[in-house]
Amino acid sequence: MKTGSRSYGIFLVVFLGMLFGFGPFLTDMYLPAFPKLQEDLGTNASMVQISLSACMLGLAVGQAVWGPLSDRHGRRLLTLVSLGIFLISCIGCIFSKSIGFLIAMRLLQGIGGSGGIVLSRSIATDLYSGKELAKMMAIIGAVNGIAPVSAPVIGGVLTDTVGWQGIFAVLFLIGTILTICCFNISESLPVEKRTEGGFRKSMEAFRELLHNKPYVQGILQYGFLHGVFFSYLASSPFIIQNHYGFSATGYSIFFAVNATTVGVASALSMKFRTPARCTFIASCALLVLSTAIAVTLICGGSVWIYEACTLLQVFSCGLCFASTPALTLDLGRMHAGAAAALLGVCTYVFGFAITPLVSLGDAMVTTGVIYIACAVMTFWMAYTLQIPKVPRRQTP
Repeated sequence: MKTGSRSYGIFLVVFLGMLFGFGPFLTDMYLPAFPKLQEDLGTNASMVQISLSACMLGLAVGQAVWGPLSDRHGRRLLTLVSLGIFLISCIGCIFSKSIGFLIAMRLLQGIGGSGGIVLSRSIATDLYSGKELAKMMAIIGAVNGIAPVSAPVIGGVLTDTVGWQGIFAVLFLIGTILTICCFNISESLPVEKRTEGGFRKSMEAFRELLHNKPYVQGILQYGFLHGVFFSYLASSPFIIQNHYGFSATGYSIFFAVNATTVGVASALSMKFRTPARCTFIASCALLVLSTAIAVTLICGGSVWIYEACTLLQVFSCGLCFASTPALTLDLGRMHAGAAAALLGVCTYVFGFAITPLVSLGDAMVTTGVIYIACAVMTFWMAYTLQIPKVPRRQTP
């Protein structure tokens, strides 16, 4: 396939969307299997949620490594290495006999899958900038919307038919397809643009980025945003299935409807005048909707009120999923790989820290409190990014 051709451009968008989709596939596909995992492995809900947190920790730690390494060694090689680790971990998950071993394999799976997430963003940043980058991230986000739509549906059907092991078999198949596709992409980072020096030199890029205040505000906004979203991921299987009494397949349908709005919102984000404006408006809506859901959960509202508010909540998240990375990565363009890594690290560190909290005490109350706290901080970070820099008045 010829680089620069229309067909290669379409192939690249789909490939990057699928790579970026590792996050939703790793977190969403096995959500309907939570109750079944708890039963088959003889454990409790908190331990099952720790397996999700372990994956998120791997997604965070891995990106901190893959990003700087790719700035030095290029994107293509590191993508292949990360996919190889992912495939090995999938086999380990399939044959897990205890929750401890599954947690270890999920950690490794997160490390392998994190390469796809950070490198898809890095490749897009190598090739595009400004409005073009925002458009590319919106298109990737829309393609990536297929992942959260299909993942829970597939997971629910597999859980009800062949068991949770089939979920990891499908993940192995996806990883194999992406590995084959990776051999057909061109390197996006020329040798002359790569970071010189050893790994320690590459890691110094993090220090420079952390002194870039607008960039830090952007990644914190994205982190708190995912605090809301990951709380939804961790709590919704138990709220829908255990509290409201739906089956795993029924839950996957609810989830698929909600996830569809994420892809739609990502595509619509390019309609805003600037990525910063989109992020601010979406963060305002997220604060209002998260508060409404918290009141619904704490006061024992119906499933339909909960679902209506959640649908709009994840739509608001979807707008930011495209706009915030475009805004933030432009601010850290000097070190694209490291900038994409920090963005992803912040995302999954928040997920790792927050997801076990939703099961503490009364999950309905805890989830509501976490929603409001994270939504307030998401709004505040977006608001500070919106404040215009007015020059000081000079005295005559």
